[in-house]
Amino acid sequence: MINWYPGHMTKAMRMIEENLRLVDVIIYVLDARAPISCINPNFESMIARMPVIYAVNKAELGDGARVKECVDYLSVNGRTAITLSATTSRAAAPILSAIRSLCGAKIEKYRGKGVKTSIKCMVLGVPNTGKSTIINNLCGSAKTMTGNKAGVTRGKQWVRVNDYLEVLDTPGTLYPKLGDQRIAKRLAYIGSIKDEILDTYELACSLAGELGAEYPEALIKRYNTEETDGEACLAAIARSRGFLMRGGGVDTERAAVALIDDLRRGRLGAVTFDKVTEFL
Repeated sequence: MINWYPGHMTKAMRMIEENLRLVDVIIYVLDARAPISCINPNFESMIARMPVIYAVNKAELGDGARVKECVDYLSVNGRTAITLSATTSRAAAPILSAIRSLCGAKIEKYRGKGVKTSIKCMVLGVPNTGKSTIINNLCGSAKTMTGNKAGVTRGKQWVRVNDYLEVLDTPGTLYPKLGDQRIAKRLAYIGSIKDEILDTYELACSLAGELGAEYPEALIKRYNTEETDGEACLAAIARSRGFLMRGGGVDTERAAVALIDDLRRGRLGAVTFDKVTEFL
């Protein structure tokens, strides 16, 4: 069973709930490889009546057709979903446009009174979806701490983006019990769950099986294998990469690490695990 909910996440949930009354709009950051799996159900009751912009980040790593289906699925009830790659310069500009569209009335109202006001946004998301990178992209410079692993942001950070917008960065937060292990595995694949608590070999077997079922061409192109069984696939990867142990046996543990790393770095091509039909 995969589950990770360290103490700082409990504190983060309290902090998020306390600060929601201060903000006008939510920027909810999702990973294009598992966008719907990235939605924390604990937030839904908190933000049910608030304007929400779903920022489907790392779009260059996702399967375009599946990502579009997810975007359409999420763009309902006054909510907006946008795809972007936050490491690309000015990629977050559509988020600014969406904020102006959602909150323009407030800006104009105060402007008409001769009062300058700020729109306040809160950035939410599970760990390692790129929340801080999106904020830095909005600002056009590095103002928050980023990192390609879960748990980099531990406290809240208010950042001024421009003369009318302030953004609150929050720690990546999961939910106390990951009851759906299919979702838990997908979050683990993309690095949203701390690697140190995972069984890397078992996770890689599961990943190989999902890839074999949904994206067999990725395994063929990268490792020249058509194996779809998890263990057999890892053995084939080890042979393909020359991961051999003394005596000629294959090092499947090393292959497991390589497979997960290749997925996270985009070496397996465009992959999206979530299908809308699974969540209907």
